[in-house]
Amino acid sequence: MPLLPAPLVQRLRRLHAALAPLVLLPLLLTVGTGMGYRLLRDWGGLDRDQAHLLMVLHEGEWLTGWFGTSGETLYVLLNGLGLLWMLVSGGAMALQRLRRGGG
Repeated sequence: MPLLPAPLVQRLRRLHAALAPLVLLPLLLTVGTGMGYRLLRDWGGLDRDQAHLLMVLHEGEWLTGWFGTSGETLYVLLNGLGLLWMLVSGGAMALQRLRRGGG
């Protein structure tokens, strides 16, 4: 028995594919700067001030010039929602494929 009806799966795939390019760069920026910050602080010997630029990028603080004080909050919110959407929709498609036996 299919997990989701075929038309819904196709629609899910189209939405997943359409949003993937939009969330790719913000997620890569967040992951890269988050890892860079922690590794440079722990293993690179940088102090908080030396690694601050990475946190500015990581948290979306650089958007405050365009969007004011809410820019950082919007970046974090949209980045998180984008990640959740990709995880849930990708997970649902993977489960659908596994249940079909196409795994």
